[in-house]
This record gives sequence, C-alpha cells and structure tokens, in this order.
Amino acid sequence: MIRLARIINEYEKPFLDKYGKFLLPGHFKAMDAIKNCRSEHSPKMLVQCSNADCAHKKLIMHSCGHRHCPHCQNNETQAWIEKQLQKQVPAEYFMITFTLPFQFRRITWHKQRLVYSILFNCVWQTLQDFASNDKKLGGIPGAVAVLHTHSRELNFHPHIHIVMPAATIDEKQQLWANKTGKYLFNEKALAIVFRAKILHAFTQNTIPIPDHFPKDWVVNCTRVGKGRKALLYLGRYLYRGVINEENIVSCQNGRVTFRFLNSKTKTWQYKTLPAVDFIWLIIQHVLPRGFRRARNFGFMHPNRKRLIRIIQWMFRLKPFIVKQVRNKMICPCCGSPMDIMMIGLSPGYYLPDPKPA
Repeated sequence: MIRLARIINEYEKPFLDKYGKFLLPGHFKAMDAIKNCRSEHSPKMLVQCSNADCAHKKLIMHSCGHRHCPHCQNNETQAWIEKQLQKQVPAEYFMITFTLPFQFRRITWHKQRLVYSILFNCVWQTLQDFASNDKKLGGIPGAVAVLHTHSRELNFHPHIHIVMPAATIDEKQQLWANKTGKYLFNEKALAIVFRAKILHAFTQNTIPIPDHFPKDWVVNCTRVGKGRKALLYLGRYLYRGVINEENIVSCQNGRVTFRFLNSKTKTWQYKTLPAVDFIWLIIQHVLPRGFRRARNFGFMHPNRKRLIRIIQWMFRLKPFIVKQVRNKMICPCCGSPMDIMMIGLSPGYYLPDPKPA
C-alpha cells in the first residue's frame, strides 16, 4: 500500500510551485497533518503494560486526528454510522442526489462556505415543500444530508446526498404518515424547484450566476430499502479523506496511478497523472475550517428532541448511546493490555535506555 503521506513528502515542493497560489490556510494545515501523521515529527504517547511483572513501556506516534487524513477518524466514522442506524424508522428509504451543474463549479470553489450552505438550505427547503404538499405525507420529514465534493475520479463535483425515509410526523397531532412503493417524488419536478431556489439564493447573496447553464438540472431519487447500505456508503467518505490508500496503485517516475469504481459498469478503472496533479485532486476537497459535511434535518435533527422521543416511543426505539470502541494496545512481550501513561510528548522525546541488571 502506498501512503498518501509519502507522495506529499516527496512531491510537496513542485506541488507548491504549481498550485501554491490556489491554496487556502486549511489546505496547508491538512497537508502538514497528513504528511506528519504517525511519523517521527508527530507528538508521542507513552504506554505501559498493565501486567506488573512485565511493565514494558513503549512510545507510540500520535495520529494527527485531521478529518481528511486517510488514517484517522475511524472511530468517529463508526460512531456516526451507528448513530444514524439507531434513528432508522419503519419505512422505505430513498437516496436523493442534488447536483450543481458544471458551470457553477468555479464560483463554488471561490465561495465554498457560502455556496455549500446555500446548497444545504435549498435541498432541505425543496424536500420540505414536496413532503408537506404530498397527499400521503403532509407532515415534517426527516433526512440525513451529506456533502460530497468529488466524483469517483476525484474531480471537483459538488453534490449532496440525502437519505430520507418515505414518512413524516405531525408534531401537534402526533400522527405518523407512511408512503409505500417505489416512488417518492418526481425527479424532474424536484430539479425544477431546486434550480429555482438555487438561482434565487444566488441572487439574494449577490453571487454571480453563469451566463450559460443547462435549463434541465439533475436530481436522482432511488429507493434504497431500509437505508442501511446507503448510510454505510455516506459514512465511508464522511471522514478520512476522499481516497482509500489501497486504491493508490503505484507512484514512480513522478506519476501516480490510482483506481476507481465505475458507477455504471461496476468495474475498476485506472487513471495515471503527474504526482503534483494527483495531490491537487486530493487537497482541493479539503472543506473550510469548521464546516460540517453531514447534517440532520426535520425529525432527525438533534434539536428536535421532543419529536425524536415521540418516534422512539411510537416504535419502541432505544435511544442512541455512543459506544467508544477503540483498538486495544497489546504488550509485545507478554500479550497483556497496555495502559496510556502520558500523551502529547514532544517528537524528540525518547525512553531512557534500561539500566543493566
């Protein structure tokens, strides 16, 4: 497996020469975190064997904890997935994907925080309107929304995935409405309303609208059963960056080859490009500082605790409890668990040599 950190360390200078003028402070911070993660330049943690007869001590390199690092945030990813699965309700689930046309990507890149916020708001307003006007629903819907900025080839391609049950709740009357079948909302109608809301929001926020863009926008609405696989898919790219290092096939002679799964043929395809351009493909997807990629809406919103309690009571759902599952550190000498003694030690800290018996 080829580490992304190795590629950044090896080609950082030519990359900065070519793309440095386009980078924001968050991009530099992400690069520094990724290339130093679990390296000799990262802080250290002192662990000691819990077996008093052994008491073996060991230094472990700290992980960087950056949300775009391919080695970190595994526990956070698992906790998010478990939390969403605990909120599942007895209804058919749909994945709805809202995509900005190609002509809007340049302005999106330059105004990421604002445009991404507008994108989230317009998507949710569109779904609210359709749910409230639907004859079989007519209440407050719930949805999980995740922003993706990349295509499978890692190009800049902002879109939002929604995982949504075909159900709503009337908060006042405490009535649950459910819609069955393969159909939720008309895709073309969703696209028309979404387009109108985006253009209106751009105008209100004085964001330039491209002179030419398609009249027909794309919204896909697909039934995904009980929603489990869709939530697992979204959680895969929620943290840990946009590429799995197992998909980096080679790095030699200044060129990187990586593979991606073609969504239509379901086969692996390969792409080779200069290493500096590959790093740019990765770094351009670093989100603005503090911006949340995943959000819950409607009766799934964390602030709607009363609604959540009502739904949990109606369907006897157990409240979610975060399970902190972390890999246990095992002593290489005796196989006993190891305890953390000190954290945040400087990169230059070393254990003293053991005294001769």
